[in-house]
This record gives sequence, structure tokens and C-alpha cells, in this order.
Amino acid sequence: MPLWLQAAAVRDTIVPTDTVYYQPDTTVVRPTDGAEPEYRYMIDLNRKPDAMRAVWLGAIVPGLGQIYNRSYWKLPIVYGAFMGCGYAISWTNGRYTGYKAAYKDLYIDNVNGTVSTDASKSYIALLPEGYTIDRMGGVSTYINTLKNRQNVYRRYRDLSIVATVAIYALSLVDAYVDAQLFDFDISEELSLDIQPQIYFDPYTQRTAEMKLAITLK
Repeated sequence: MPLWLQAAAVRDTIVPTDTVYYQPDTTVVRPTDGAEPEYRYMIDLNRKPDAMRAVWLGAIVPGLGQIYNRSYWKLPIVYGAFMGCGYAISWTNGRYTGYKAAYKDLYIDNVNGTVSTDASKSYIALLPEGYTIDRMGGVSTYINTLKNRQNVYRRYRDLSIVATVAIYALSLVDAYVDAQLFDFDISEELSLDIQPQIYFDPYTQRTAEMKLAITLK
């Protein structure tokens, strides 16, 4: 079976008069002179997504703007980034709360003179295997160590939250830009011409410039 018949069996599309070249919908243009069929990417202008609607949908449910724009291949990137940030927030927050509780308990016990070696104590549970408080440099040193680690993991947790917010904002920007450029011509019939041009402007005193021209064949 000829290639164009196979494509037609999958989808028999009549090319509308108000169409532009675009990637999602592959259409086979069948010639009438017996030549090889021409494959083009075409989309109906009436299906152009609304940019603000894409933003609002993405704001309500992350990734919904990409679904509305039919950019399904971006969903693993969006949700993978959110899942990674969510895991980072959960892990760093767990470490932060653990060191915070240990620092608080050891500080109180040191003030009260009741520092214990009981393994049930939070600050003892955080000691490296085989270490004691004395091997960590004493109570005062261990208190400072717990405080420093508490601050480190709090900073990491906050950075993870900032990264999540940034990814959320980027997903909205992507949905907006993708919707705006939905009908942008990306066909092979575009040509780019860069060439120098002699030019004199009496106001700006320019004598030469670079000319950039993008034309559709």
C-alpha cells in the first residue's frame, strides 16, 4: 500500500482554508499530478488556545496548562520537578526538626544538669555510631554542632521551597508562552538571511549595520 494511503487510513484530513503550518497534527497533502505526496504540519486556527486560560488552569492544577496546550511531553518534566522538590522538602524538613528537637532537649538537660546517655534521648540517637558526647568534644561542642546542623537543614528546606515556587511560576510562564506561540510558523519554508548593509543616518551618525531578514518562501 502506498505511503499516502497508509497515512490516509489513519487520518483522512481535509485541509481547511484558514490553516497554518504547525507540528501536532500531521496531514498528507495528496498531489493531483501523480507526484510524491507532500507531508506538512497543519492546525486549524480555531483551535488556538487562549493564553490566559492556560495560565489559570496551570495555576489551579500544575501541568493543566500544558495539557490544555496539548504539550503532553512536558508533563513528565513538570511533575518530575515537583516530585523532586517535594521529596527534598520532606527530607530536609525531617532532618531539621530532628536536630531542632535534639538541640532543644540537650540545651534544657544541660541547664538542669540532667544530661543523660540514655539511647531514648533525641540527642543521643543522633550521635554517629560508636560516638559519645565526650568524643564529640563535650556537651558545649555537641550543642553547637546540633545548632549548626539545625540551621543547615533549615536553609536547605527553605531553598527547596523556593525551588518549588520557582518551578510553579515557570510552568505558568511556559503555558502562557506556549499558547501565544501555538500558531508560530516552524515549517522548513522559512529562510534566514544575515548580511551587512551600508547605511548612513544623519541623526545617529551610523554608517554601517547588520541586517537580519526572515522571509517565508
